[in-house]
Amino acid sequence: MATSAPNGVAAQPVAERSRLASFWLATSWLSRPASQAALLVALTLAIYLGSAFAPALLDDADSAHAEAAREMIERGDWVTLRLNGIRYLEKAPLLYWSIAVCFKLLGVWELPARLPLVLASAAFTLVMFALGRLLFGERAGFYAGLAAPTCFGVYLFTRILIPEILLALFLSAAYLCFLAAEREASQTRAALLYYGMYASVALAVLTKGLIGVLFPAGTVGLYLLLAGRLRLGTLRRMRLATGSLLFVAIAAPWHLLATLRTEKFFWFYFINEHLLRYVGRRVPMDYGKVPLLLFWGLHLVWVFPWTAFLMVAFREFPRRLPKTERERALLFLWLWAGLVLVFFSFSTRQEYYTFPAYPALILLAGQALAGREAAPGKALRISQWALAAVATAVAAGLLAMVAASLGRPAEGDIAGLLSRNEQHYVLSLGHFLDLTPESFAALRGPAIGAALVLLAGAWLSLWLRITGRHRAAALALALMSAGFFLCANEAYKVFNPILSSRELARRIQAVFVPGDRMVINGEYESGSTLNFYTGRQVLILNGRSANLWFGSWYPDAPKIFLENSDLARIWREPGRVFLFTPAEQKPKLEALVGPARVFASSGGKLILTNR
Repeated sequence: MATSAPNGVAAQPVAERSRLASFWLATSWLSRPASQAALLVALTLAIYLGSAFAPALLDDADSAHAEAAREMIERGDWVTLRLNGIRYLEKAPLLYWSIAVCFKLLGVWELPARLPLVLASAAFTLVMFALGRLLFGERAGFYAGLAAPTCFGVYLFTRILIPEILLALFLSAAYLCFLAAEREASQTRAALLYYGMYASVALAVLTKGLIGVLFPAGTVGLYLLLAGRLRLGTLRRMRLATGSLLFVAIAAPWHLLATLRTEKFFWFYFINEHLLRYVGRRVPMDYGKVPLLLFWGLHLVWVFPWTAFLMVAFREFPRRLPKTERERALLFLWLWAGLVLVFFSFSTRQEYYTFPAYPALILLAGQALAGREAAPGKALRISQWALAAVATAVAAGLLAMVAASLGRPAEGDIAGLLSRNEQHYVLSLGHFLDLTPESFAALRGPAIGAALVLLAGAWLSLWLRITGRHRAAALALALMSAGFFLCANEAYKVFNPILSSRELARRIQAVFVPGDRMVINGEYESGSTLNFYTGRQVLILNGRSANLWFGSWYPDAPKIFLENSDLARIWREPGRVFLFTPAEQKPKLEALVGPARVFASSGGKLILTNR
């Protein structure tokens, strides 16, 4: 007589029953929402907290934004941002507030600088989990939460201190509140959810400016219109009047204070940084523009490895006005993603601008995967095979580059072994196009690791999919991404001397005494880590431009900008001058000040000194 077993499995050999029991227990544990959420948060923290300690902050936006937060604490001014003592008016404050709070609690170093993005990533994962469950059910929610921290684009654009993950979090939270309120029968609970939506939109505005309200207004408005829900009763239920007051109460105070404290703030922040930047006439013009086809096509990379299932979702692209709850949910997601993508297609395009569309793409991929698993067919198999083929091709490319570097030493400053392709630096991964066989020798370890992770993860996932273990197949892909990110972070450390000047800053700090001066040859952003890691103001030679340009004209701006004659003068004065410069500029500077001693060098950059 057959004995009972989990899920009604008939009596089988002991080893087989044990294996099935273990599998059932694991599946049972993962069937609970709290357990799923805990697993997703643990995975997110393992990835993002694990890579928050190193490498060093980078020159340009990374250390510049951390420095703005540091100076906020130093000055006690939480309204007017400053960089190197200069008013820095182009950014909304929430990212800097959060970094400053972490600095106050944990000190000024890399981890607290990155901690707000780590916590935002964990919260983003939970919101994706909740949205997927709300719109498409338990399995789609789990897959959306699994994909959120393991998409290449999400990881890549949280490697620098930019507010995109915060913006995506608050917009996603606003949409979660709106969609949950739509489905809520209780008027009281619906009202609370709508107020949550208005509060989230206000936080999005404090994170990234007017797009924080433009995207929700556009997405929700178009959805209500196309779904046939734009009625007076709906608008009343949304608490437009009191919700708008809540929005203003949260978003307006900082904008009002900043306008009152700084003359011309309104013009610079709203007109120059919003309108003129969008149409490509921002002053000063200091950024490139990604070609349109590449701008769109790169989303296949940003959503990888879940791209394969996003392609399946295109089969459900709305072709009629929605009639069912599922059709309305799909319409909302396509409007969400489409509005962001189309809006930025006409702007000064940067790759990370469309980060607010990633949540919608993630949800579309998650629901497509969950739906196909319910009735496995040809589309799911093709997607999984395509994923394995792409992973294999990338792994083969990495291993080929490793093979080309064999027999070459993996020592010395990598900067001297790279080519320079500055035309590609508008791309986030542009510096990787500088790699040569000689320079790739330093990346052998991370490259081999990444290749093996891709091969193991993709083919294990394919095997699990073929054998019907669908949830395990999705987990294998997520772990593949996590392993790849670990290898990518190790590669990032190899490039760190080129992208960061922390070691040069530490060398200076070790011998700096009152009366010494630091000078950056060129724009502040090229050596902003000197400012952050020393905590000292730097002088700028022939670099009155970019982020410091507008603020430099205020009467309270420190006199930090030098011309050639100023450098020649202070070079002869008592006190040591530490002159930061690209190595190729040394002859030009020596023609100006005379022979200069190389105090330190790293990553193709020099510190010249007069003593």
